[in-house]
Amino acid sequence: MAGIIKFGAYIPKYRLGPETLGWNSRSERAVANFDEDSLTMAVAAGLDCIDDIDRGKIDGLIFASTTPPYAEKQSASIIAEALDLRQDLFTSDITGVLKCGTSALRSALDSVIAGSCQLILVLVSDSRQAPPRSDVERNSGDGAVAFLIGTQNVIAEFDGFYAVSQNILDNWRSSNDPFVRTWEDRFSTEEGLYRVLQAAIDGYLDKHGLKPSDIDKLALYAPDYRRHSSLAKTLGFDTSQIEDPMFDSLGNTGAAFALMMLAKTLETCSEGQRVLVAAYGDGSDVLGFKVTNQPLHNENSLLVSGYLCSKHVLENYETYAKWRDVWEMDDGSRRPTANSPSATAIWRENEKNIRLYGSKCAACNYIQYPAQKVCVNCQAIEGGSNIRLSDQPGYVFTYSMDYIAGTVDVPLVITVVNFDCGGRLLCMMTDREVENISIDMPIDMSFRKLRVVNGIHNYYWKSIPKRGLRDERD
Repeated sequence: MAGIIKFGAYIPKYRLGPETLGWNSRSERAVANFDEDSLTMAVAAGLDCIDDIDRGKIDGLIFASTTPPYAEKQSASIIAEALDLRQDLFTSDITGVLKCGTSALRSALDSVIAGSCQLILVLVSDSRQAPPRSDVERNSGDGAVAFLIGTQNVIAEFDGFYAVSQNILDNWRSSNDPFVRTWEDRFSTEEGLYRVLQAAIDGYLDKHGLKPSDIDKLALYAPDYRRHSSLAKTLGFDTSQIEDPMFDSLGNTGAAFALMMLAKTLETCSEGQRVLVAAYGDGSDVLGFKVTNQPLHNENSLLVSGYLCSKHVLENYETYAKWRDVWEMDDGSRRPTANSPSATAIWRENEKNIRLYGSKCAACNYIQYPAQKVCVNCQAIEGGSNIRLSDQPGYVFTYSMDYIAGTVDVPLVITVVNFDCGGRLLCMMTDREVENISIDMPIDMSFRKLRVVNGIHNYYWKSIPKRGLRDERD
């Protein structure tokens, strides 16, 4: 039986919350750092999901987002390289609608059931931008979720599907729009959200001969807490059956929202329980799952609950506004525009910069980065092998801070990282508080955006302090 083998998530470290000056909201929402986007968050969720999986067995990757970095270029291929997946891989992007995440999950399940793929990684990520200090901005959040789909060691069996298609302009964003647009609230709610989700969930229950009381948990999409609560009652479900939408701690993560709730549900569900996930956007997708007796294998993963607890609240709204270019902010610097990255160099250096390969000497096992033809330790020529450093734990050997480099996040912190497996790397540090940086600080590597010039998104790996439950070195 096809279903979910493993799942993972990623929620950015930073939050806008009641303590944030200028935020003016009692709710808290997750916000991506200045060097994060939907693609980098998808990579982080993917790492959280496949940390102990043989990556050579994954033969498909589907990326879903309403906010991909490129309008014409596949993001899934970049993610596949950053995750060091094999090259004879099926990759696909699904975008353009809020329910693209469930569409991606359904496509993966269909492919596995049909036998065209054995193991597919589904990544759903969004970082939607709304007008400053609007209700949509207050209720939104950034994040990503990952599901590994297959037929062996399934923790949640696929138990059915029902879909409704509805052309309605309630939420949209045209190609030149910086912000999500919304139509009049009552029309969007009554003719869109309530009516469509009611039809979709009723259709699913009728198709499979079920009643609302037969469902143990419902991961239900809604744009805000008020409509989420009202919709759940309208649909005939008890409060205990509804998964917490996390509006007060995370926010609506767009295409990843309903699936983020599904991941949180699977953290605590027990054998035999039925779970429904209902997404919305130009219609609705409803997917059903039945939890099996297979144990979760996420010992090294923070999962949704761990990422929610691992956070840092921003002091003021202006920091977030600067990260997102919400409005022009003149910092007084007059620096020349950065040079455009070379497409040829990006292609040529994929293994070094995207897969983050170092080399391991065949003669003495010495590890070095970047990969070299001659071992600096024993001077052996050739004969080495690639070693992936992106998922290797490490620590800060030394660091420096540059206050005049012109970075968005002053100061620019440069770290020399020693990996526990061997090898050393010079890189930037992000997601850091300057007062907490120290020698021997445990770190992880994180795939981030360096800059965007001439429409080219230039990505590389940076060090970050270990988060939450993984903040101590063995």
